[in-house]
Amino acid sequence: MSALARSRRHRFAPMLLLAFALLVVGGAYTALAPSSAQADALDNADAGKGEALFIANCATCHGPGAVGTDLAPSLVGVGPAAVHFQVTTGRMPMQASGPQAEAKPPQFSEDEALDMAAYIATLGPGPSIPTEEQVDPALGSAPNGMLLFRVNCAMCHNAVGAGGALTEGKYAPSLMNSSPTIIYEAMLTGPQSMPGFNDATLTPDEKRDIIAFLMEQRGTNPGGLSLGSLGPVSEGVWVFVVGLGALIGCAVWIGSRSS
Repeated sequence: MSALARSRRHRFAPMLLLAFALLVVGGAYTALAPSSAQADALDNADAGKGEALFIANCATCHGPGAVGTDLAPSLVGVGPAAVHFQVTTGRMPMQASGPQAEAKPPQFSEDEALDMAAYIATLGPGPSIPTEEQVDPALGSAPNGMLLFRVNCAMCHNAVGAGGALTEGKYAPSLMNSSPTIIYEAMLTGPQSMPGFNDATLTPDEKRDIIAFLMEQRGTNPGGLSLGSLGPVSEGVWVFVVGLGALIGCAVWIGSRSS
C-alpha cells in the first residue's frame, strides 16, 4: 500500500492521468463520431467557391454569413444535407414568396450545390449528406419500411407516397420521382411543414427501409390501374363519373328499348 500511495504522489502521476483521460476521450470520439464516409460527398467540394455562390445568390435573403434576416432564417447549423436538399430540388432560391417553396428545375449544378453545402458546413455542425450505402434500397427492408412509412408519413404523403393536400395552401409533395438521397435528406432535415426525423426517431437503417418501400411503389401496380394512387379521391371520381354514368346509360338504353 505504501508503494501505491507513493506512486499516486509521484510528480509524473498527473501527466499520466491526463494522458489516460485524453486517450479515453479520443477513443470515445472515434467510436461515436460520424465516420469519414459521411464526408465523402464533400471531399471534393470547395467551400470558398460555395461562399462566393452564396454571397451572389443567397445572401440577399439569408444575410451575410448566413445569419438570417427578416426575409429568411439563419442557416448556421442547418448542415450540408439541408442545403443539398433545397438547392438540388430547385426549392432554393425561391422565385416568389408563397405558402411553401415549390420544387422546380435546379439553378445550380450538383458540384455547385456541394460547394455551397461545404460552405454552410463550415459555419456550424449539422446533418451530413447521406452516403450511397445509407440510401441503397437494395440493402433495406421494404415490408418494415411500409410499416414505418404508414405510421410516420402516410397521413401527409398518402399511403404510397403520392402526395396530398395540407392546410393554408401547403401540400405534401409526391415522392414518386424523388431520388433516395433526396428522400433521406428530407427525413433527416424536415423541410418546411415536414417534421424532422433524427437518428433517434428513425435510425439510418429505418430510413433506408422507408426508401426501399417507396422504390417498390414505382413498379407495376399489382391491382392494375392505379388511378394516381390517390385513394378515395380518384376512386370516388371513378365510381361517380364512370360507374354511375354507365348505370344511367344502361337505364336510358333500357327505357328506349321498352318504348
